[in-house]
Amino acid sequence: MKKQWLKVLIASIFEVSWVIGLTHATEWYEWIFTLISIVLSFYLMIDAGRYLPVGTVYAVFVGLGAFGTVLSEIVIFGAPFVPLKILLIVLILVGVAGLKIVTDEKSEGEVS
Repeated sequence: MKKQWLKVLIASIFEVSWVIGLTHATEWYEWIFTLISIVLSFYLMIDAGRYLPVGTVYAVFVGLGAFGTVLSEIVIFGAPFVPLKILLIVLILVGVAGLKIVTDEKSEGEVS
């Protein structure tokens, strides 16, 4: 089952890259990378949803994507560090972690 959660994590990383691409892409190859990131992020998320509860997968995907996007805005693009924004993102991550902890996982081969 850890393999499926790894897919969700990787999908979230690709989500951050396509969000950055939608905002900052100017060249054709940047748009190609953005499109590839969109396809890979949703493919990995949907594939993980075949083995894990879809609602939890989506919540984790979006929560990690939001965290990564805010972090990349601050670290890469010089957005101001706003402690309240960081606190709210941490609350999202706590909720996502809580969902993962209390969710019953399907057996490895089970598809709903």
